[in-house]
Amino acid sequence: MTHPSDPPRFKPRPWTPLETPQDVELWIDEHNAAMQELIRPQETGVGICFTLAPGGTVHMQTLEDAIVLDVDQDAAWIAPLITAATDAEQPRGQIWVLPDDRLVQLILGLSMLVESTTLVTGHNFGAAGRRAW
Repeated sequence: MTHPSDPPRFKPRPWTPLETPQDVELWIDEHNAAMQELIRPQETGVGICFTLAPGGTVHMQTLEDAIVLDVDQDAAWIAPLITAATDAEQPRGQIWVLPDDRLVQLILGLSMLVESTTLVTGHNFGAAGRRAW
């Protein structure tokens, strides 16, 4: 069990912008391998946090059939980009649920705005989130 005073397990990693769908697919493969190696089977709220250079964070969890995004208030400005990249309607709250086949377009759309990424566990992705990646 972790306590609030414990240092974070995962450190932010600087982001290198991805320019092609092939770049994104390679990143997805590397990210999935890292998660399988580093995340314990019993952990929940598993995902990745994108820290955006202009401000705000987007937490993402990928499931078998969906992508769950938790877009914090400071990153609310990114909603039109998410809509344009994924052809999804903006939700009323900060939790987005997108079709799983939009992942490459989403990452390409966000790529130039990301400053760093951090693996996360224990994040509350709301009712849409589950313990999968």
